Amino acid sequence: MKIVVIDDDKLVAISLKTILEATGRITVAAMGSSGAEAIRLYEAEKPDVMLMDIRMDGMTGLEAGEQILKASPDAKLLYLTTFSDDEYIVKALRMGAKGYILKQDFEGIAPALEAVMRGQSVFGETIISRLPEMMKQPETYDYAAHGISEKEREIMELVAEGLSNKEIAARLCLGEGTVRNYVSELLDKLSLRDRTQLAVYYYTEVKA
Repeated sequence: MKIVVIDDDKLVAISLKTILEATGRITVAAMGSSGAEAIRLYEAEKPDVMLMDIRMDGMTGLEAGEQILKASPDAKLLYLTTFSDDEYIVKALRMGAKGYILKQDFEGIAPALEAVMRGQSVFGETIISRLPEMMKQPETYDYAAHGISEKEREIMELVAEGLSNKEIAARLCLGEGTVRNYVSELLDKLSLRDRTQLAVYYYTEVKA
């Protein structure tokens, strides 16, 4: 996997390169330290995933990400930051970033990159647990237009709250296999890959 690392702390960038390339599965093709460099290096390297900081002098990582995604809608951007501010997380979700994880979770960075490479969305447990509160807004989502039944709506909400199939089955008095089938149907209808994407979809599309 080829990635580009963007971080205005050069020591952090070098440390990330060392840690990630030690896996033997990841190559850091280039490193940059600003939003402007992120845009230039993405165009030059066309990485499988770009690992980028949020707060940088001049253009932020989010501003750079918006420009990259405008030019390359299929770009895979994974944000890595020490900041877990609600505003940044919500903006990253809504603009189409594939992930947002905290720098403190060094052990989880390589697995997160690999998950994004496979097409999954990755948001750290700390962030996922805060999404319900962050994204609270009046509901205007048209379930019927997406062919989603009332029962599927209930199950989507419970998946977004972090409940397992077993817990949902107990809550709704259904069989665990039935819940599993409902979840599979939801993923098919919404063209999503997994439960994490379903939860992110709920908070970015349904509750947006």
